[in-house]
Formats: sequence, C-alpha cells, structure tokens
Amino acid sequence: MAEEADDIARLQKTLNSDPENPSHHFNIGIFWWKKGDEVSGDESKGFKAKAAEHFVSSAKLNPSDGASFRFLGHYYSAVTVDVQRAIKCYQRALSLSSDDFEAGEAFCDLLDASGKESLQIAVCQEASEKSPRAFWAFRRLGYLQVHHKKWEEAVRSLQHAIRGYPTCADLWEALGHAYHRLGRLTAANKSYGRAIELEDSRIFSLIESGNIHLMLGTFRKGIEMFRLALEASPHNLAAHFGLASALLGLSKECASMGAYEWGASLLKEASGITIACSQLSSNFSSVWKLHGDIQIAYAMCITWEDPMTGSIIDEWNFKESINEWKNRCLASAKKALLLYQRALHLTPWQSNIYADIAIALDLVNSLDEKEKADHDTQQLSERMSLGSLIFEGINVDFWIILACITKDHALKQHALIRSLQLDTSSAVSWAYLGKLYIKLGENQLASQAIDLARSLDPSLALAWAGMSVASHHRNYSLSETYESCFRAVQLMPLAEFQIGLGMLATLSGHLSSPQVFAAVCQSIQRAPYYPESHNLHGLICEACSDYQTAISAYRLARFALRISTIFPEAIKSSLTDVSVNLARALCQAGHMLEAEQEFETLDKDSMLDCKVLQIYAFVLWKLGKNDQALHVARNLAKNVSTMEKTSGTAAIGLICQLIYHISGLEVAISTLSKLPREYLSGAKMSLIISAVNALDSRNRLQLLLPTGLSSFDAYDLIVEIHAIKAMNKMIQSGSEKFPDIHSSLKYLRKVLHLYPDSRLLRDHLGSLLLYSGDWLASHLAPRCTVLQTEYPIRTGIKSSKVHGSAGVACFSSCVTKPKFSFPTCKCQPTHGLPVINHLQKLLRQEPWNHEARYLLVLNLLQRAREEKFPPHLCLCLKRLISVSLCDETYMRSEISKYQRFILLLSASEISLQSLDYAGCTNYAASALVVLPSYEEAFFVHLQLCRAYAAQEDLINVRNEYMNCLKIKTVNQIGWLSLKYLESRYQLKNGDNTVELNFKMCLKEELGSTNMWKAVFGLVCAMCFIWDKDFINAEQALAHACAISKTESCILLAHGAVCMELARQQMGSQCLSRAVRSLVKAQATSPFPVPIISALLAQVEGSLGAKAKWERNLRLEWFSWPAEMRPAELYFQMHILAKQTVAISDKNMNIESYQSPERWVLRAIHANPSCPRYWKVLRKLVAGS
Repeated sequence: MAEEADDIARLQKTLNSDPENPSHHFNIGIFWWKKGDEVSGDESKGFKAKAAEHFVSSAKLNPSDGASFRFLGHYYSAVTVDVQRAIKCYQRALSLSSDDFEAGEAFCDLLDASGKESLQIAVCQEASEKSPRAFWAFRRLGYLQVHHKKWEEAVRSLQHAIRGYPTCADLWEALGHAYHRLGRLTAANKSYGRAIELEDSRIFSLIESGNIHLMLGTFRKGIEMFRLALEASPHNLAAHFGLASALLGLSKECASMGAYEWGASLLKEASGITIACSQLSSNFSSVWKLHGDIQIAYAMCITWEDPMTGSIIDEWNFKESINEWKNRCLASAKKALLLYQRALHLTPWQSNIYADIAIALDLVNSLDEKEKADHDTQQLSERMSLGSLIFEGINVDFWIILACITKDHALKQHALIRSLQLDTSSAVSWAYLGKLYIKLGENQLASQAIDLARSLDPSLALAWAGMSVASHHRNYSLSETYESCFRAVQLMPLAEFQIGLGMLATLSGHLSSPQVFAAVCQSIQRAPYYPESHNLHGLICEACSDYQTAISAYRLARFALRISTIFPEAIKSSLTDVSVNLARALCQAGHMLEAEQEFETLDKDSMLDCKVLQIYAFVLWKLGKNDQALHVARNLAKNVSTMEKTSGTAAIGLICQLIYHISGLEVAISTLSKLPREYLSGAKMSLIISAVNALDSRNRLQLLLPTGLSSFDAYDLIVEIHAIKAMNKMIQSGSEKFPDIHSSLKYLRKVLHLYPDSRLLRDHLGSLLLYSGDWLASHLAPRCTVLQTEYPIRTGIKSSKVHGSAGVACFSSCVTKPKFSFPTCKCQPTHGLPVINHLQKLLRQEPWNHEARYLLVLNLLQRAREEKFPPHLCLCLKRLISVSLCDETYMRSEISKYQRFILLLSASEISLQSLDYAGCTNYAASALVVLPSYEEAFFVHLQLCRAYAAQEDLINVRNEYMNCLKIKTVNQIGWLSLKYLESRYQLKNGDNTVELNFKMCLKEELGSTNMWKAVFGLVCAMCFIWDKDFINAEQALAHACAISKTESCILLAHGAVCMELARQQMGSQCLSRAVRSLVKAQATSPFPVPIISALLAQVEGSLGAKAKWERNLRLEWFSWPAEMRPAELYFQMHILAKQTVAISDKNMNIESYQSPERWVLRAIHANPSCPRYWKVLRKLVAGS
C-alpha cells in the first residue's frame, strides 16, 4: 500500500508540474485502470471512473492518441455499459490506428452482440485496406468469410492473418477448412497438420485430415488421424465412422495386392469399431451400410487354410475344410445382408442400398448350395437391382450391377447397352459386354468391345483378361497373351485371372516365375474348390524341384475333382491328367512303388498314352524290373511312327537310354544303327547319337552324325555337339577313375576360338578348370564365364555355379578385403562380394533353388572366415543352413547327399567358431550319418579333432587323429591340417605317416605338385617354429623357397626365421640369407605387403646399409593402409625424422612433414600403453 501511495503521489506531482501534458494524464489513468482490475465491485468501478476522467483529459489534450479512446471504449462498454459511446470511442481509436487489435476486436465484439454482421465486415475490410499489419482485421474477416462460405476470399484473408498469428491453431484450422471446400486437398491437409502440431487435441482438424487422407487413398495416415481423434474424444461418432472407413479402404488395398489375411484382420477391427459406432447412434443409415460393406469385404478376404499340413492327406478332411471355409464366407455375407436391410429400413429412398442388397444376395447364392437350386432366390437379387434403378434409372453403375447379377444373357446385354447409352465412355460396360460376347461366341464383337474398354481405361483388369481370352481369334503370340493376363492379375488378383495366368505360364515356359507362383498360391487361398489351382500349384512346385509339395498339390487337385459338380466326362479326363502328373512327381521324388501303383491304375482304365508310357518304363527300370521296362519300351517303339516329331525323338532317346543301362553300350549302338534314317534327323536325335558315340571308343556311329552344320539356325546344336566331343576326349584319353581333363580343356579352348559367344562352352570350360585342381583355376574359371545380371537368370545358372564354386575353392587364396588380411596372390580376385550379391539375387528370385542357397552358404562361410567370423555373419549362416537342412530334397541323390554333408560340416565349423562345442560335435556326428563316401569321413574326424582340441580333451583328440590316419584322404588340404594338429598337440608316434600319405596324394595330383610341396614345407616350418626349432624351420622353408621361387609368403617366412637365427648368434650368413629372401619377397609380391620392408630395413640397418634402411622404412610406410598403420611404424618414422633434422636434408620425404615429437605422439596415440614411447617423448621434450 505504501508503494502504491508513493507511486500515485509521484504521478500526481508530475501532473501538477505540467498539467497540460497529455501523457501525465494517460499514465495516471493507466494506474487507476490497473488498480480497478485488481479489485471488483463498486470499488473497481470507482477506480476505473477516476481513470476515465484522466483518459478524457488526455484525449482532449491530444486528440490523435488512439490509446486514450481505446480505454474509454473499454470503460463505456464494460463499466457504464453505454454501447453507443463505446462504439464511437472504438471507431475513433481505429481511425487513428488500424493496427490497434484490442480496439478492433472489442469493436467487432460489440457489433456482433448487436447483430450487425455486415457492419462488422465493413469495419474489418476498412481496417485491412488501411494497414497490411491489421492482422486482427484479416483474422476476423477470414472467419466471417468462412461463415458465409466465401472460400476464395477466406483463403486470402486467413493467409494474411497467419503472418501475424503464426501459432494460432484456429486460424490454421479455418484455412484448412477453406482449402478443403475448394478441393485443394493437399494444402488443406498441410493446414490441418499445422493446427494439430500446435494443439494435438483439435478434433475437427484430426477428423477432417483423416477424411482427406481417405479421399487421397493414404489409408494408413488416415487411420492414424482417426485414432488420435478417438484418443482425444473416445465417443466421437465421426471419428469412429472415419476409422472404420479407413480400415475398410486399407483392407481393400491389401486384397488388391493379394494380402488377404492382413485385409481380414483389418476388417475384424473395423467391424468392432462399427458396432461401437452403431451403439453411439443406431438411427444413422450410413453406419449400418458401412458395417454391411465391411462384412461383404470380409467375406471376400477369408482365405482357405490347407488342413493337410503335417497330416495325412484325406479326401474327407479336404471336403470338410472347403465346407468350413464356405460357411465362414456365407455367414459373413448373410450378416451383411441383414445390415443392409436395417439401413434400408431407416432410409428406404436410398437407391444404392438396393444395389448393395442385390450384390449380397448374389454372393449368398454363389456360396450356398441350397440357394443355387432355388429359382426364386436367384431372381430376388435381380429384383433388388431393379429397385435401385427405379429410384435412379440414369445411374450407369446400377445397370452394370444388374448385368453382373442376372443369368439371362438377353437381360445382361440389354443392361450393358443401356449403361453405354447413358455413358459411352464406360470402360467397365464395354469390358463386360466383351465378356458376354465371348460366352456367346461372337468373337469379333467381343474383340471390338474389349479393345474399346482397354483404350478407355488401361488400368481395367477385365479388359486385359479379355484380351488374353480372345487372343486365339486375333493371332496374338503366346507371349503377348501371357503378358495380357499377367497385367490383369497385377491390376486385380482375382482367382480366375490367376488360374488363367498359371495355364498360360504352363504353355509359355514361365512356370518358374515367382509372380506365377505367388498368383497360383493366392488363387488356392480364395478358390480352393478349383482343381485347376491345385494342379497348377503342383506343376509349379515340380518345375522348382519341390516334388513333395507337388505330390500333395496333385492329390488335393484329385480330391477337388471328385467333389466337383462339372460334367462326368470332363472330370474323368481331368482325373487322368492329374493322375499322370502325380505319378510323374512321385517318380521324380523317388517314390517309385507309389508311382508304379498310379500307372497300374491308369493301365486298368486304358489311359496310358505314349507320353505316359515313357515315364512308366523309366519307373519300372528304376525298380529293377528290366524285362517289364523293355516290354513297355517295345510298345512305345511301335507307336513312334504315330507321334509328333518332338515326342518321337524324346521317346527314342528314352528307349536308347534304357537299352544302354539294361543291355549295355553294344546293344544301344546296334539299336540306333537299325533305326530308319527318317527317325535320326533333327537336332535332338543328333545330340543323342553324339552322346552314345562319345561313349564308344571305336566311334561306330560317326557316319550317322549330321554333316554340314554351318547354318546360323544350327548354332546351338553345333555348340552342344562340341561340348559332347570334349567329354568324349576326356573319357577316351583317360581312365574311369582319372579322366583326362587336360585333353578336354585343350579341345574346348580350341573350339572357343570359333564360337567365343557360346555360354555353354564357356561354362563347360570353367567347370573343368575347377575340377582340374590347378592352383590358378579359381582365378581362371570365373574369367571364362559371365554372370548374367538381368532377369531371368536361370539361363545363366551354370555360370553362377562356376563363380560360386571358384569363390570357395580350397586353393583360392585371394583376399577381397585388405582390412582383414593382405593379398599376396598374383591374380586379382574376381569373386567375393559381387558373387554373393548375385547369389542372393538369384535366391530371392527363385527361393526353391537349392543350388543357389548351397553356394551362397559356402561363399558366406568363406567371407566369414576371412573376417574372423563376425557374429552377424554367423547368425546369417545358421539361418541359411537351418533352412537348407530342413529340405527333404537334400536326400534324393548322391549330389544332394554330398551337399547336405558339406552343410553339416559348415554348421559344425560355425558352432566351433562361436564356442558352441556341443553343437559342433552334434553337427559333425550328423555328418557321419549322411556320408556320401567312406573317404569323406576323414574330414568329419578332423573336425572332431579340432573341436576336442579347443576343449583340451587330449584323449579324444588322439582318438580322432588315429581315425583320420585309418580312413585317409586324397585331398592335400586334409593332411596339411592334420600335420598342424599333430605338431601342436604332440600326436606323432615316431613314424612319418602324415608325410607319407601327403606324398601319395601328390602322385595322383595332375598339376600344381610343386606348389603343394612348398605349402607343406611352410606348414612343417610353422610346426618347427611352434617347437622353437628354428634351424629345422629354416631348412624346411629353404626347401620350400627352392621349389616355389615366387611365393612372397614363403620368402617372407624364410627371411623372418633367418633373422631370428641371426639374433640367436647363428652367424652373419643368416643375415645374408634373410636379405636375399626378403628382397625376393619384395620383388615378387604383386602388391606392397606390410612387414616385408620393415624386416628388410632392420636387416639392412644391422649390416650398416643406412641408405637401404631409410629406403625400406619409407616403403614400409606406404605398404600399410592409412587407417591400419601400427604404432611401431610411427615410432620408426620419428627416427628417420631425427636423421633428416640432424643432416639438414632439404629433400621432402614423408618423414619431413612432421617433427620427431609429432611422430612419437602419433605412436603414443596408437599404443598409449608402451613405456618406451613415453620415455623417448620425455627425452625429446627435454632436449627441445
């Protein structure tokens, strides 16, 4: 109180000193006005009355002061309630300053309370025209213009107002509303978003933003908006309705992509939200209609689940699963019908509800077998469709719905023509009309209608499907027909379209396409009662070598045929085709007895045609029933003359194969010689004759081989014949155990000069190079072949195998990443990461490709070994191997058994590197069970030996070591590994068994003998070094260097051992030998290898060659990558820097760029735990 008294006294004194000053009156008025705001009642009025007196005085003394008039307006409007005087005061204040937002807002509030809206608009317009900074006027005017739906003017006013009030959420919301009404949805969405950022609980902005996202088709964002609205207002009807609509839209989007299960889960949630919405308000027709739409969509998204997974396939279970799926769909459709009826009861004038009921009735009729037989029930859907037309006869969609529902062709045609009369650009009407004409056989009219539909709407799936159906009348190629159907499936994944795509893929050779596989699997989910979908699934799985799944699919197709309602004659023909497919799949899966039973059943029904006889003969031969197989082959030979040329050639080829395996080469040659000449023409027969002739040392079929094959059309045939001739040279020049690979390689190199573009010859050459075991084969083989990058890459699968195999060859020593090691191989690495990426791409495109997965595992294992087995690569390998081992096809052939054996050993190695010793031994034990040959057990016992060694179980180490000696191997790398373990754990019993066996391997080695001897010498030297026997180590390395004079690794090791001997005072000649070896290593290394120059500098320094010491130390600096240079190298550079400073060398070498102190500091930074560096640094600092 004392302070207030002092303030008023001071203000009064100031006024008394200058009573004509208006600011003194204004300041006292402000004081009393604030005093009045602090109290209430009559006391407040008294204070404000005193303030008003001073404001009047101020206004009289300074009529241009708008603030005085503003406060007088506040006084008259709030205290004395004299509206007219308040209006005049506010008018005066605004006339003096249009930017006075308090006066403006108060003035407009008075006008609004008086109902003078037009005057309010005029005041705001006048103020906005006078001053661009009258933001209050723009805001008020914008709100009024929104109220009067003047959207364009509102946008301009609100945009200007936002400049003054950028954080006003109301302004952003009003601007978004104006944009929304103008149809500028993106701008509206941004404005609503800004309002939500400022106030996250603005219900109107959230709901309107969600509605805009629904209109734009961004359903996920719309769902997010509606959920936020429900969090702010849990009982908001519009938010519930919007969320359900967004979920319905997203589910339709999922269904259009084939993600039916995801769509069904969304629809379940939408149904629950709609139920809650109907509880909030049960008299809204739109809510019940939305619920009905959701139920119809749910009926279309329910997928059939195969009940046969993991159980015995049974026809009764299959039929029950079909009925259960149909009942679920039917229940949802009937529920939708009831919901539509409820909506119709509330709004019987809504024509679209009649159409919805008609669609629901049609769906019920298609699912309910009882309703199909009821003619009145079928007509009810037509009547409801006509009901929608009664209310809205000019609606094109209603006429199309009638055409789709009715079964009467005349009424269907009338409805479609009527829709086209209303809208000639209706692509849907033209497409359905084309479909009708196809059924009626009017192919020309159908083609015209479909062409019009496609030109009007290229995104219409039915038009593209119609093109594929009518293709045979329009001379389209098979590939064009396939592409049309594929386009239709992409636009709409309808089961009928997907089945058609599968059938076309069978004819066009696209069965292995992942898109076809996905389409057929989706057709099974939505139409499991179609036998075609199961049969196509079996064909695709068979093409992908997944024979077990194919067998299951064929059996399901047979069950579907037995419960089908089509004509008996068609069922019998289809059952025969499916049975043949099943028998073929059983044969390929190795189930010969079951396949024979299928063929016997077909024989009883007289269904064995020529193609079936070929498979039957093959099955009998595999079962060892050679006489019966030959009998069937004779029957097949009798029918060769009646076959097509391609089928006849295949039959003759099979007969020759059976005769060769059953009766021998002589009988096969005799049979081919007796065949009529007309049967021996053609490319396939030429290959058969060439293959048989290649096995004959006397080449008795040489005269039957085609001559003059120089035309362009015979290019592939020529190449294949040359490949067979290469195999002939390998077989005839070598023995059965050791074929002459080098003769075949020589021939292929010669032929490749004539046909350099032949992928087949290049792949053969690459494969033989790898098989030859040459030390450089892993570098040469990838250069012969080319990886195919475009899709499909199945034609280049052989080259993928060559590149993948080269990357994991045991003699492949290239390093792809210097981060983990340094390359010493003269050949640049051509494999590595690009091959891994290629194999990953191949596996993504063909997930069933076991060969690609196998090579990917081995290449990743090689990469993991190079990178010291990082955890992420180990985890990836474990997953890949687990998937491969779960595949039963790995036990079907000897090659598959070998791959499974290698995968088990790989899993054992990963477990060993991950310190999972139990897993390591378990995988190794499993590998012993699937041994492809007795010799391979050597590597299992070697792996067990390593596992027990890691656990320091010396008893088991010795036992496994003895098992390795007992089993033996012809692989050099095995004896090298065993030699290291023998020395490390002192397993040698006095004899040189490992050395003797290694030398026996070298006798059978065709090439690279010297290199293997040198490597064995290196391993022996390592063993001697481990025992600290450096004299014998030097002798072993000297012998290795004499054998392989250009291997920098061996030369480096020899130089290092000689330096150690010199350190042990073994004579100066050791230093001389070290210099020679290190100089050779430095000269022969294709890349600067670290350590070599450092050791050479140390030796030269010991011999007093200072210039050579400096030169080699600088070379060592550049040998290391910048991020990997060790601390000792920096320390050595400080010595060089000291020498440069001491002699004032003006040459700018690398050491001159930094002072000795800086070099030592960098060494300390790299290795701060070395006391020697700190000691030198203290001396350098003290000396400076």
